[in-house]
Amino acid sequence: MAQKTYAQKTFTVSEDDIERSWWVVDAEGQNLGRLATRIATILRGKHKPTYSPHLDVGDYVIVINCEKIAVTGNKLNDKVYYRHSQYPGGLKQVTLGDQLDKFPERVIEAAVRGMLPKNALGRKMFRKLKVHAGPTHPHEAQQPKPLEL
Repeated sequence: MAQKTYAQKTFTVSEDDIERSWWVVDAEGQNLGRLATRIATILRGKHKPTYSPHLDVGDYVIVINCEKIAVTGNKLNDKVYYRHSQYPGGLKQVTLGDQLDKFPERVIEAAVRGMLPKNALGRKMFRKLKVHAGPTHPHEAQQPKPLEL
């Protein structure tokens, strides 16, 4: 008599199975790099058991008080952000301190963008990041849960 064998089926997540939630993070007093890694993990969905590297299974993240982040050492003067206008001599450079004064959202966005994949999937994940300089945000309708770091 032949013995029956049962194969265990592998679960593969599809777009219909993805459930997204909203998180709000208070960046006041948080270290920039540690905050950015935690946010990138949530955006990618690596905190979920259904994580799949070829799909965007991550959640939405709202960051408030980004002008009050903490950095160690002399990074406020030493860390420099570069951009180029694509014209000859068009290289612009801004220190972290100046960037925090003028556009504090860009500091968090640049740190998190560097930790996401450099492809279309990474750009899709980055669109789920909402950064606000002050303590308020316009996403109360989504009922975000606080994320403790």
